[in-house]
Amino acid sequence: MLVDYAKEKECTTMIRGLRAVSDFEYEMQMALVNKKLEDDIETLFMVSTGRYAYLSSSIVKEVAMFGGNISCFVPDVVERALKEKINGGK
Repeated sequence: MLVDYAKEKECTTMIRGLRAVSDFEYEMQMALVNKKLEDDIETLFMVSTGRYAYLSSSIVKEVAMFGGNISCFVPDVVERALKEKINGGK
């Protein structure tokens, strides 16, 4: 779990991104659970710019799986890794 990793790395704050209200609902629940598990770790929410509000990893993966161009969504290293994963490491 992320909260365990944060504790292991001696982090005191986890930063989470929000794109929409639906993200807030889920992330707030996770923050409350994490706080219950590790009271010393806080969660900080940052709202994305409108430029990326529609973007999710699921959408990027789906576009890539159907051979679409994802270079405008992710860095080169992520694009290469995702294509390699989709192609079975080939």
